[in-house]
Amino acid sequence: MRRGEVSSRLLILVTLGLVAFGLVMVYSATSAAAALGGKDPSYYLKRQGIYAALGIALMVLVQRWDYRRLRALAPPLVIVSIALLAAVLVVGSAVNGARRWISFGPAVFQPSELAKLAVAVWAAAYFANRKAPRDLRALWRPAGALASVFSVLLILEPDMGTAIALVLTLAAVLLVTGTPGRTLGAALGIAGALGTAAIYLEPYRRARFFAFLHPWHDAQGTGYQIAQAMIGMGSGHFFGVGLGQGVQKIFYLPEAHTDMMLANIGEELGLLGVTAVIAAYAVFAYAGLTIALRCRDPFGKRLATGLTSLVCAQAAINIAAVMGAAPLTGIPLPFLSYGGSSLVVLLAGVGILLNIAQNGGRAAASVPDRGRRDSRTRAAGTGSRRRTDRTRRARDVRRVARSDRSAAGS
Repeated sequence: MRRGEVSSRLLILVTLGLVAFGLVMVYSATSAAAALGGKDPSYYLKRQGIYAALGIALMVLVQRWDYRRLRALAPPLVIVSIALLAAVLVVGSAVNGARRWISFGPAVFQPSELAKLAVAVWAAAYFANRKAPRDLRALWRPAGALASVFSVLLILEPDMGTAIALVLTLAAVLLVTGTPGRTLGAALGIAGALGTAAIYLEPYRRARFFAFLHPWHDAQGTGYQIAQAMIGMGSGHFFGVGLGQGVQKIFYLPEAHTDMMLANIGEELGLLGVTAVIAAYAVFAYAGLTIALRCRDPFGKRLATGLTSLVCAQAAINIAAVMGAAPLTGIPLPFLSYGGSSLVVLLAGVGILLNIAQNGGRAAASVPDRGRRDSRTRAAGTGSRRRTDRTRRARDVRRVARSDRSAAGS
């Protein structure tokens, strides 16, 4: 079995495994709270199951659709994403003080999820046939400017976590393109400084940041969520209290089925469960980056890197926040947290990755390898010169022999 096939199968297995495990944990995190609130205990499970089925169907369809067609769709995707991000600020549904969702009857869509995919596709398409930016001025136009537009719209929702994931995805594509580490580091430093300013200027973000630094100083106020997450993680010890047996999700831990899903896993399945989740994302990163490395098409290589980084960056941000190593940003845990838009878009991204694994090698087969062609031409030219030299030497030898015979006869 070739390494490309192994990577594809690993990617499918780990993705479907995470989705299935996510359905189990969504039911565990929501059934008791739903029952106490007078709802069907399986209400959230049914909704998440519908989104999972839709996402898997989309993954299968996208897997059979040539990813190279996305190059032409990159500009429209960016334009539509910016329009939706602007629209959600006006017509979006407000939940907990944030406007991130647009309702279509019973369905709810989060434009920021499409925006992350649009940026990954655009960056891969734009830098596929262009030189890597070597300095900040070249990096600003247009990649930095576009990232700034998306980030401002996301921060206005507010949704800083998605803005961070989007910037990290773009940075991964630039790194593969060949942007020097010094230039990329300087750009990320500027982005970090601007992000710090955005945190300081917004009271609730500032409160969250200081709660991250000292959660126990106000464990009943701004530090409540992270303090309860730490209690849940610590209560699980090594093997956990048992699947469905956790109490933090019912009475104490806010957003246990979305942002804090890992804390619920830590309580019920312990360190063993958390380690398995982190290992699953590590396998996903290995499979996705292996597909990127084996792809000969510049667009496919960058796109595979961007999509893999998109999933792993979100996972890293969420895991760090739940463990108290980073401020809370409100970003979900990929494939595990409750949320239809995230699940469907990420599964579509996996379908694109699988198509790159199938067609990435063939994509470059039709493109002539200039280096090999030149080497064959040079080899052919060298061979021709050698044959000409041999012919001349043979002619000279025959001429000398004829002159010798003529001299001997005379």
